[in-house]
Amino acid sequence: MITSQNITAHEWIGLIVKIAKSTDPTLQGLEGVVRDETMNTFTIEANGKLRQVQKHKTTFRAKLPTENVEVDGSLLRFRPEDRVKKGLRKW
Repeated sequence: MITSQNITAHEWIGLIVKIAKSTDPTLQGLEGVVRDETMNTFTIEANGKLRQVQKHKTTFRAKLPTENVEVDGSLLRFRPEDRVKKGLRKW
């Protein structure tokens, strides 16, 4: 189960996220579902459109079943499969 303790080592595709802070003012407040992820970006579906968002210099608020968690995107700047493989032991 995804929690605030393991979110940085967890799969993000399918999570509902909101951009809490970004250096790009047009992305501020964007909310949607993560549809794809690369080492440096998330593809977020919002209002029926796909937006590619840089992880670096962006803070994401993820909606989890029991809470909302803010995560600095720079903590997620790994290939998704590598981040998930590392798991909690490296965080």
